[in-house]
Amino acid sequence: MTGYIAKRLILAFATIWAISVLSFVIIELPEGDAVDKWMDWAMQQGETSHNPELAKYYREYLGLDQPQYVRYAKWVWNLMRGDLGYTFGDGYYASGEKPIKSIIGDRIWITIVLTSFTIIVTWTFAIPVGIYSAIRQHSVGDYTFTLLGFTGLAVPDFLLGLVLMYIGFAYFNQNVGGLFSADYVDAPWSFDKAYDLLKHLWIPALVLGTSGTAGLIRVMRNNLLDELGKPYVVTARAKGARAWRLILKYPVRVAINPLVSTIGYLLPALVGGSVIVSVVLSLPTVGPILLRAILQQDSYLAGFLVLLLGVLTVIGTLISDILLAVVDPRIKFSGL
Repeated sequence: MTGYIAKRLILAFATIWAISVLSFVIIELPEGDAVDKWMDWAMQQGETSHNPELAKYYREYLGLDQPQYVRYAKWVWNLMRGDLGYTFGDGYYASGEKPIKSIIGDRIWITIVLTSFTIIVTWTFAIPVGIYSAIRQHSVGDYTFTLLGFTGLAVPDFLLGLVLMYIGFAYFNQNVGGLFSADYVDAPWSFDKAYDLLKHLWIPALVLGTSGTAGLIRVMRNNLLDELGKPYVVTARAKGARAWRLILKYPVRVAINPLVSTIGYLLPALVGGSVIVSVVLSLPTVGPILLRAILQQDSYLAGFLVLLLGVLTVIGTLISDILLAVVDPRIKFSGL
């Protein structure tokens, strides 16, 4: 197990390095540099003249006067120290530049909490319902869950969010947007604020997890149906094995394989795919920041967020590899 995890960690670090190179290339693609963008922003604000000395200072501070490989090494070193760089996009500041760390701040941790909670909710519903639908094939419950599953796949997440907002406001006189009550939006972190966050998590988790839950239910049901018809299950039943014990011990562990293997894509999908939902529900997550950075061509901020999504993919894939080796009895450590 230790050797297996060590190999996966080596591959994970190599992949993250490749993603960092790609992210830096994205940063370098637009014409000009960050100082040029700052100068353009100053001119848009009505400042007809600029200070060459200040521009030179910024270029030296950011290392823009050095070769690309030096700038890349400096960027990576700063990331390792927690310095994420500066953004020069309009809408975040009033002076032309602002640290990326101060912009995303708590948004990363709130995004991780929301994503983790959504995954827990999705799996909590998808696996038991998928097992029930497979065991009770063609029953009323199976048809009901199938109908709800296709409905969940067909209804866009943002539309469901709008419906919930309307129902909450029209019938319960409650604003279901955001993740905090008005008293805790700008308050410092405390136990009460964390508890308030937990009380508001279920609505965005329900919206974000609807389509994912519906899809996982179908995958779990179809895979389990395929396993239940195999000879080893038929033989075990003929020998008098208890139905639930037999199903949970082997067929479910094999049928859950595709669900576990998709964790690597589920983490970044919830972060990147929740952009519209975050805007509709006014969620303080990374999604709206990513959208604004792309629209404003804020290369430094967009490049870091691309790197973040890549790192989440690598972490999710690493978790999937470890869980697959634990859950699926057909996978052996020595063969990986």
